[in-house]
Amino acid sequence: MTLWVLLILGFGAMLPGFVLGWVNLGRYRRAPVSGTPAPTSVTVCIPARNEERNIEACVRSALAGGQVSGAPQVEVVVYDDQSSDSTKEIVLGLAQEDPRVRLEPSRPLPSGWNGKQHACDCMGRSASTEWLLFTDADVRFEPDFLRRTLLAQEELHADLVSTAPKEVTGSVGEMLLVPLINWVLLCYLPFGLMRRTLRPSASAAIGQYLFCRRTSWEESGGHAAFQNSMHDGVKMPRAFRSAGFRTDLFDGTDLVSCRMYEGFGQTWRGFAKNAYEGLGSFGLLVMVTVMHFFGYLLPWALLIWILANGGFARDETVIQLALVVALLLLPIVQRFVMAWRFQQSMLSPLLHPFAIACLTAVQWWSLYLDRTGKRQWRERTAATTSA
Repeated sequence: MTLWVLLILGFGAMLPGFVLGWVNLGRYRRAPVSGTPAPTSVTVCIPARNEERNIEACVRSALAGGQVSGAPQVEVVVYDDQSSDSTKEIVLGLAQEDPRVRLEPSRPLPSGWNGKQHACDCMGRSASTEWLLFTDADVRFEPDFLRRTLLAQEELHADLVSTAPKEVTGSVGEMLLVPLINWVLLCYLPFGLMRRTLRPSASAAIGQYLFCRRTSWEESGGHAAFQNSMHDGVKMPRAFRSAGFRTDLFDGTDLVSCRMYEGFGQTWRGFAKNAYEGLGSFGLLVMVTVMHFFGYLLPWALLIWILANGGFARDETVIQLALVVALLLLPIVQRFVMAWRFQQSMLSPLLHPFAIACLTAVQWWSLYLDRTGKRQWRERTAATTSA
């Protein structure tokens, strides 16, 4: 009887997200390929702190987006956030080479601000274009990214659109957590509710690619609306929706790519800085932990227990074994489909139970860092959250 109860709890924890993930796969569509958007202009805003390895490639790929037929006018603005390397000198060299590049003067970081949000706010308020794209220095763009992003925006009728880049991973440690970005987005965000309402909680974005109408950004408070946050992917669409503006998501796997982190240590620290803030409350963290345990981790213990106790001895146990195997394989099969769709490593789906355990652990570690005031990124400490 106990085994049946555990199986029911397992399917109850796994199936809602599993089903939502399949539904959202159809709703998360690629940007249109053909068509010409209305003439407009875009400022690509890149906050950079010690990014000498990335900044030139990022800027050049962004500039290429303004040279495609039908693309908008483009300027690229870089905010050098007190770098101690040659980031500033590289940007100045690019600005001499191409007048579309501009180095935004850096300012002392005000009290209560996160460095990235302050940099983005300064760049956004200095722009005069119709659209803004807030991105990161480790992002790389395909030449047609701006034209197709504008076509996606027109199709979705949103003032803010975002996408998860093709996430490049170079080690097993990165494969544990980074590919889960797409999985969490599709299996936990109700796209239908997001598109039917302006409810702030029914929204999400990816901080690596935030494309928005400048006037709407200003009316929603700019980055000052979440000045101390380390999670603009959660806070920015909520600020837009609170101001009455639509936000949406499209699949930009074929338009944008990024290697977020290198190695497990950097990946862990990167996720730990805002994993709890992304959830937003202790109650939600507990609920997600329970779901992860019953839906993705406990079934492995049940499989071992059944096999160790003669899994083929009784008809009832054979049925239970089949259900446990289904409980284990369904999410992995879904992960394989997502890995193919989003051009991820095919090794990452096989790591799914370890990835879920790692994700849960980093969420709790992120809570500890938040509550003790130890969340850090780029040698800066973030403020604690109030939730």
